[in-house]
Amino acid sequence: MSESAPEPVVRVDDLRVAFPTMDGDIQAVDGLSFEVPAGGGLGIVGESGSGKSVTSLALMGLHRGSRAKITGAIEVAGKDVNKLTDGQLRAMRGNDIAMVFQDPMQSLHPQYTIGNQLVEALLVHRPGVSKTEARKHAAEALDRVGIPFPAKRINSYPHEFSGGMRQRVVIAMGLMCDPKVLLADEPTTALDVTVQARILDLLDELRRDLGMALILVSHDLAVVAGSVDEVVVMRHGVAVERGDVRTVLSAPEHPYTQALLAAVPRVEVSRAQRRAQDRADRAERERGEQRAAGAVTGETPGREGFAAFTPKEPEGGREALLTVSGVGQRFKVRGGMWGRSTDFWAVKGVSFDLYKGETLGIVGESGSGKSTLSRMVMRLLEPTEGTVVFEGRDITHIAEHRMRPLRRDVQMVFQNPYSSLNPRVTVGDAIGTALRVQGERDTKKIKREVQELLDRVGLQPNHYNRFPHAFSGGQRQRIAIARALILKPKLIICDEPVSALDVSTQDQVLRLLSELQDDFGLTYIFVAHDLAVVRQVSDRVAVMRKGEIVELGDSDSIYENPQSDYTRQLLNAAPVLDPDQARELRAERVRERADGA
Repeated sequence: MSESAPEPVVRVDDLRVAFPTMDGDIQAVDGLSFEVPAGGGLGIVGESGSGKSVTSLALMGLHRGSRAKITGAIEVAGKDVNKLTDGQLRAMRGNDIAMVFQDPMQSLHPQYTIGNQLVEALLVHRPGVSKTEARKHAAEALDRVGIPFPAKRINSYPHEFSGGMRQRVVIAMGLMCDPKVLLADEPTTALDVTVQARILDLLDELRRDLGMALILVSHDLAVVAGSVDEVVVMRHGVAVERGDVRTVLSAPEHPYTQALLAAVPRVEVSRAQRRAQDRADRAERERGEQRAAGAVTGETPGREGFAAFTPKEPEGGREALLTVSGVGQRFKVRGGMWGRSTDFWAVKGVSFDLYKGETLGIVGESGSGKSTLSRMVMRLLEPTEGTVVFEGRDITHIAEHRMRPLRRDVQMVFQNPYSSLNPRVTVGDAIGTALRVQGERDTKKIKREVQELLDRVGLQPNHYNRFPHAFSGGQRQRIAIARALILKPKLIICDEPVSALDVSTQDQVLRLLSELQDDFGLTYIFVAHDLAVVRQVSDRVAVMRKGEIVELGDSDSIYENPQSDYTRQLLNAAPVLDPDQARELRAERVRERADGA
């Protein structure tokens, strides 16, 4: 007689969540069912808007008090979430199920110490525990998640921790009451690959050591591959595919799952392979558009405005557009109330050439100096030492009024499309302002050029008078790219332009950048922490660590034969889609950490 399956600690049956609007109900989750046993791991995967986070909030009972209409069964540790009173719900949270949110800075209060917040989490759910016991338990929780010197760091504030350490603190907060289920909603989205690997390793270790069930929510199938047993793929609130993680990732049946897998950037795919595929797809798409337009008008459509640029090769062969020589950026850091200031070098002794028409990828962990270097090239920061030469002209220390004409030639696309666009300014004005700053006074001409450019980046010309809140994250990033393009620059610096986007939207933006480079002969500096993305867009790659370039060379050489131990460490931390390979890499990382301890 076979052993019976373990009782599920989480059971969801025919869950439906709808939100009323003036145009009728929006069905955010539609008939979702799954079970998670004690010690099991479930991945919930899908694009933004697929219903992942709505499902997470429903499991926690956090829709209580909203206008959401919820039907179906939700059981956590044998308790019917929909029938619990508010007091019973509060008791369930933390004790039975705890949640780790995406942004740790939104989960931690900046004015309270880490220790106070951990202690409060325990005292709220376990009122019989003394403050002394709670503080001891808080230090043990920090130690459990790998925070060094926990007895000391318990007195620190959130701003004194890095992003990865803050996320560990949020996990420690979730573990304070030893919950039966840990619900992690996009816990690694904004983290670099090494920190992401450490967080995923930690979640896996806690699941196995504590017998805790893990529900991992993500838009990236590669993130969940080595961390869960089963996966549910959601689209428009519906589970389009579910099953064992190995089966779903190796032989997906639904076209949407196949599309998600195809959109995941892979570290083994070279730039040449990616470009060849992008160009083939674009040619096929344009042939289809021409056939469709010809069937209606009997003519072959032409391309106007910005789209009239024809693909061109980089000008002048290996002519350097930008030369950076020995640049450094120093900041003063106070040593305490009465302490003297000390020098901190965010970037030190960096040199490279950037050639016309190429893409230089700059990769490294958070704090490696990538963004500081970008801002020095852009002259948003004046270098402390070294020189920056653009088109043969030294721009290192020239006055701002003399830099203004050069702003036409060097533009930047920032990381967060939500914060880089003014919510009170229409899209048309946000893009067209650069033309006005550069002296253009013809309002009709500005509007015409902006609308042509909106069309070129895949938006509608009639979006001109809309505000940013009317657009998705991917659409906002397209607007940011259009704003960078409006002055027809020679160099665009892309500072983490896709890190906040889901994989399919990320793929669309990368394809757009590739097409624009072909059409306009653009030169890119592409800054990112995702090694797979950097390889697929870069001709050459610079690997940065602690403000210095530790390796610089041809993209394929860097990835296939890295010379630096740090580069090999980054590659080893990159997520992969094969669950067995992901487990092997995790075991190797665990051994390396044990050897280094």
